Amino acid sequence: MKSSDLRIALFSGNYNITVDGANKALNRLVGYLLRQGAQVRVYSPTVDHPEMEPAGDLVSLPSVPIPFRSEYRLSSGVNARIKRDLAAFKPNIVHVSAPDVSGHRAVTWARHRSLPVVASVHTRFETYLKYYHLGFLAPAAVALQRRFYRRCDALVAPSESMARVLHDERMNWDIGIWSRGVDRGTFNPQRRDLAWRRGLGIGDDEFTIGFLSRLVMEKALDVFCDSIDRLRETGVPYRVLIVGEGPAREWFEGRLPDAVFTGFLAGSELARAVASMDTMFFPSETEAFGNVSLESMACAVPVIAAAATGSENLIADGQSGRLIKPGDVAGFADALKAYALDPQQRVHHGQAGELRSRDYDWDQINQSVADTYIRLIGKKAALGA
Repeated sequence: MKSSDLRIALFSGNYNITVDGANKALNRLVGYLLRQGAQVRVYSPTVDHPEMEPAGDLVSLPSVPIPFRSEYRLSSGVNARIKRDLAAFKPNIVHVSAPDVSGHRAVTWARHRSLPVVASVHTRFETYLKYYHLGFLAPAAVALQRRFYRRCDALVAPSESMARVLHDERMNWDIGIWSRGVDRGTFNPQRRDLAWRRGLGIGDDEFTIGFLSRLVMEKALDVFCDSIDRLRETGVPYRVLIVGEGPAREWFEGRLPDAVFTGFLAGSELARAVASMDTMFFPSETEAFGNVSLESMACAVPVIAAAATGSENLIADGQSGRLIKPGDVAGFADALKAYALDPQQRVHHGQAGELRSRDYDWDQINQSVADTYIRLIGKKAALGA
């Protein structure tokens, strides 16, 4: 079987409504599969004005806004219209990317037709709960995810560390790696632009701490702010540059009144902002991979990150960046201070990170998913023979 023989029904919880690492990865995967001659049909909630153009054919799933997070929508199932569309498309494999209602219904639809199902894991949903004072629900969330993922034929995780978490939590026994890549034509050290920094009021010699993400509390914004407060107490001069947009922006601006907020940036503008930082500080522990870390590394910007899933596989502590225990405000502040006082160390770590980023080629990474599809289709056919 070849990639061009694939007919993939892909179910997403948010394919192009917002720009985040998961959506960018899924759209890039679909674009790659289409270039290989595969047929792909994407099923996802939609809105009138999405943040990004979708790759491939997109079919709108019934959905409702998520309470208190109206920028996202929650799919409400696979109705008769969607089932007719699926029957007409005739997929030979189903890919689900979120353990939501439609994901469950898609798995059921596929199992009734003896079609293989692949689930891609993009984030650690259970870790979000503590940021909304619901940490006591984490064990139940893990149990619900286990029920979902065990009904799939295989999982693909974005990092070895995330795969280990899934294995230890007994989510599935067939777990492969679908890593993430970086567009080195866009993200590279040559994007650094001191004139652009000056336009924001940041001097050439000012140590600039960057943050890039959707501005939501589960990205450990509180830890970021507390660490900056601790750094300020040491008397070390610095500037903070925040790139991104989201519902927590007002809170973030209130906590960091002297920071520069650029809002949402993309493409070459985003790469320029990242390359113009002196370090990327990303304390989030909810990441399954850490796209922003890889993009920073490609720009030769050293990363200070939480020692958690994703970043652990990207960053060599003390060589290409720093890995600090999640939530360790004093540890993060010490790492920031060390970089502020030792520009040569920043350069060495940045160069090592840039070299490491060259291992992440998108086409090779996405072909591994196509290979997983083909393996599972062959396995299912052999069992039915």
